[in-house]
Amino acid sequence: MAGAMNSGPREWDAETYDAISDPQLSWGMEVLERLELKGDEAALDAGCGSGRVTEELAKRLPDGSVLAVDASEAMVEKARERLGDSAKYLVADLAELEVTEPTDLVFSTATFHWVLDHDALFARLYAALKPGGRLVAQCGGRGNVAEHAKAIAAVATRPEYKEHFGGVTLMWNFAAPGETEERLREAGFAEAHCWLEPKPVTPPDPLRFTMTATLGPHLARLPEGKRQPFAEAVLAQSPEPLTLDYVRLNIEARVAG
Repeated sequence: MAGAMNSGPREWDAETYDAISDPQLSWGMEVLERLELKGDEAALDAGCGSGRVTEELAKRLPDGSVLAVDASEAMVEKARERLGDSAKYLVADLAELEVTEPTDLVFSTATFHWVLDHDALFARLYAALKPGGRLVAQCGGRGNVAEHAKAIAAVATRPEYKEHFGGVTLMWNFAAPGETEERLREAGFAEAHCWLEPKPVTPPDPLRFTMTATLGPHLARLPEGKRQPFAEAVLAQSPEPLTLDYVRLNIEARVAG
């Protein structure tokens, strides 16, 4: 269950995600540290989530602006609670993104692997950027949570669950650096550089973490009464303590101009 089927725009438990997303925050901060900013840029956070990283991005743009975008209304509302008037907000599927004003920077962490069609994604992000604009991002890459995905697939094929996953084969798009660079250039970017980075995580509360951060699209297909048992069954297939073998795909690209 770990490859290239988009789970589609869906609602998240924004409160719980905000509480358990320390790994995503730390990765986002590392990507922020790579940015070279003058402080007056217009930036778009593509997949703002609950706004924890967006808030740090906004601090680095005292004379600029931030548009926080997410497909989840709950996430955007949580980001709005955190940032208030220091950002603008948009609920949108990134593969269909349209902005009224082009931006200097598209920034994104922990998001692109939820999108099936990276060709459409990069085309929309390219269209959102000004000449000379930059895309700086990080998401799940090739090999991400591979063992966890095997456990999910094993549980999803059990008789009590398989009826809910009819026609579903893969839930994530964990791409490799080379194919991503090629897609970026095909979308119009003049420069593209991508690389993988292992980031294993041992969550202190495995059930709460996985139900929110990794199993969301799977649980959304299940009746309420089957969701926690499904997650518990996945964890029972995994060694203790649970260590998720996260692999991050780093993306840097630039528009000519």
